[in-house]
Amino acid sequence: MTTARARNYAGLSAEERRLARRERLIEGAIRAYGELGYRNTTVKAVCEAAGLTERYFYESFANSEALLVAAFETVSRRVFNCLEEVRKEHSGPAEERGHAVLRAYYQILKDEPDGARLFVIEIARVGPAVDAVWAGLLQQFGDVLARMMAPDSDIKPKPGELVRAGVVGGVVQIAKEWIRSGYARSVDAVAADALKICRVLAA
Repeated sequence: MTTARARNYAGLSAEERRLARRERLIEGAIRAYGELGYRNTTVKAVCEAAGLTERYFYESFANSEALLVAAFETVSRRVFNCLEEVRKEHSGPAEERGHAVLRAYYQILKDEPDGARLFVIEIARVGPAVDAVWAGLLQQFGDVLARMMAPDSDIKPKPGELVRAGVVGGVVQIAKEWIRSGYARSVDAVAADALKICRVLAA
């Protein structure tokens, strides 16, 4: 017979402990992928980074791709939440708001290099399932940039899909080159360059 003590350990239920281990694996994956690269990271390396044994990996994830997607979605959510907060805080001209949001984006990438590598570089060309997640992320990012450059922050402009995709691609490519350069230029300078591309969204 299962006792209450067996079901609830240290104040947490079995499901709560499983979710906590899942979060530890995700955080461990972000660190490991950032340091080693996704393709060079084994399940064992992720578990070591998370401080867990390998038997817990398959408790939450079917395979490494599933963990990659979960880690990517975690980083993406943090980035987008931050950018949306910055956008809402700046109710002035679109140019000022745009620079503030882009500056926040590049600052996050610089301050959290492990997450930056996962968010910008490691997610590309892994496989069809991951590519679909990446495509969805780019569409969301396009929405963020479009709202950022709207004349009125409550209005969502609707530029052509190809134009928006081109802008997002440009902003992300700037990030890739900047990361690979070791963050050689200042955050303000990089944001100013990206803003030149984003002005198309306000046209």
